[in-house]
Amino acid sequence: QVQLVESGGGVVQAGGSLRLSCAASGRSFGRYAVGWFRQVPGKERELAAAIRSGGREYYADSVKGRFTASRDDSKNTAYLQMNNLKPEDTAVYTCVADSRGANFLLPRWDDNVYRGQGTQVTVSS
Repeated sequence: QVQLVESGGGVVQAGGSLRLSCAASGRSFGRYAVGWFRQVPGKERELAAAIRSGGREYYADSVKGRFTASRDDSKNTAYLQMNNLKPEDTAVYTCVADSRGANFLLPRWDDNVYRGQGTQVTVSS
């Protein structure tokens, strides 16, 4: 069993930065791919960024060059550094830990993953 606790959301002006953290309890965090999904009411959920168990990263086109996913498995924590934030980045961000094909597949949003509680990121113009 893995529990994920997120922190770091908040309100920031356009052009600002935030860093989200996703702290995991339990063992073998390094075996999981970690994804950061975001959702705005009325819109489809999007995988904004992910980092696989081996460290390979994934970014949606909308965040490339601005967001950086990282992890410290010794601390059972994953991070999402978000720079040059834009109003369209406003969303609830939820981290997900997925053990299936964690070194080469992207994490999924389904009943077989562990999810954090979600954190609100609001970017004002």
